[in-house]
Amino acid sequence: MSAIGWRKKISNKIFKSIWLVAVSVFLASLVFIMGISYNYFSGLQKRQLKNETEIAARGVALSGIRYFENLGTDGYRITWIDAEGNILYDNEADTSKMENHLEREEVRLALKEGYGETTRYSSTLADKQLYAAKRLPDGSVLRLSIVQMAVWSLLIGFVQPIGIVIVIAFLLSFFLASRLAKEIVKPINEIELDHPEQYYDKENYKEVEPLLRRISNQQHQLKEDQRQIEKNALIRQEFSANVSHELKTPLHAISGYAELLENGMVNENDIRPFAGRIRMESIRMAKLVEDIIDLSKLDSRTSETKFEECDLYRIAENAVDSLEEAASSQNVTVQINGRSAPMKAVPQLLYSVIYNLCDNAIKYNRYGGSVTISVQQSRFDTVLSVKDNGIGIPKESRERIFERFYRVDKSRSREVGGTGLGLSIVKHAVMIHGGKIEVRSELGEGAEFIVTIPNEPDEKSILADL
Repeated sequence: MSAIGWRKKISNKIFKSIWLVAVSVFLASLVFIMGISYNYFSGLQKRQLKNETEIAARGVALSGIRYFENLGTDGYRITWIDAEGNILYDNEADTSKMENHLEREEVRLALKEGYGETTRYSSTLADKQLYAAKRLPDGSVLRLSIVQMAVWSLLIGFVQPIGIVIVIAFLLSFFLASRLAKEIVKPINEIELDHPEQYYDKENYKEVEPLLRRISNQQHQLKEDQRQIEKNALIRQEFSANVSHELKTPLHAISGYAELLENGMVNENDIRPFAGRIRMESIRMAKLVEDIIDLSKLDSRTSETKFEECDLYRIAENAVDSLEEAASSQNVTVQINGRSAPMKAVPQLLYSVIYNLCDNAIKYNRYGGSVTISVQQSRFDTVLSVKDNGIGIPKESRERIFERFYRVDKSRSREVGGTGLGLSIVKHAVMIHGGKIEVRSELGEGAEFIVTIPNEPDEKSILADL
């Protein structure tokens, strides 16, 4: 989403939130006011009914039934009941058909206390009525009733002013919400997202400063990621070029020797040496392809990375056994010091680390030299040391020896069959275990590689960081 679209989306969200809150508050206030108004008018209606009952009771007490002659009731129902509950007069119903009213609540209250009132549904008139009853001096009861005001009737009475208020409130809420949303979003719209740090500690941006800091951090992270992607792309490009170059060399040699043999241009005594050279170049090419595949698996994390319980000392013994023939051919003595070192790791990768370090220590050693392997374990780490007394590594090359296809001595490396990938594989395998590798060397005095690996690595964290 573009910055403009993002800002517009925020503005719309703020506007909707403010408008909905304003409308909700207004509607809730309207319901509250209508409830208070209904209670007020209901109370007013009850007081008016009581006053009318008091006035009518005095008239009946003075004039008797003649009081009802030509009396305008104005919506009131008037009932006169004797002390036994019989109906003496009713202005809206046939008294002969009406039941005894002695048990009516307002009548009982009036007979007992002089006045009574109640609200109930009238079965005679089929609506909800307010009743007020007054006891007369002769013991009879005069009762007045009126239909209780319903909520909907109040709404109908106020429908026009309420409608006008609602329309005005909605329009006003819409206008104010739109204006307020623009005012709130205005500082955000003015932000230059490419340089959010310039708004830090400014008064208008206090509320969004955490967001600005997060944007800034993400931009820095994206730039770092971009640089890393470009760096990886360059490494892959160089790697592809180096692979092509490294493969061409043995292929050209094999092709050249084979062509000479095919054309009969080799003396019979030289056939065996030529065949030996072809075999050596084939072995070298196969080893190069094998190392490339291993390194590609490590790069893409498709290699076996299942951590399990293993013993680094036993793995070192196996690696030394595999290199016994290579060591014997160079008259190099290989010695292992240390003790059992149980740990959680990937056995295949640890074997690769030890094999490559020992293989280099043998290849780049002097005739009759020695290689010492040491395995020491502390509470938290296991330390592997591979030390030789060979040709050593120049100071200017120590930082680069883990680069792919980098060789300190190119001529010697090709002579002994080195691929230039062994130490790259070692470094990557150590990283997978969350460990570190250190090099100590002086030219002409040998080299020592020290690998430190935690005994209980955090597998999820390590694999996530790769």
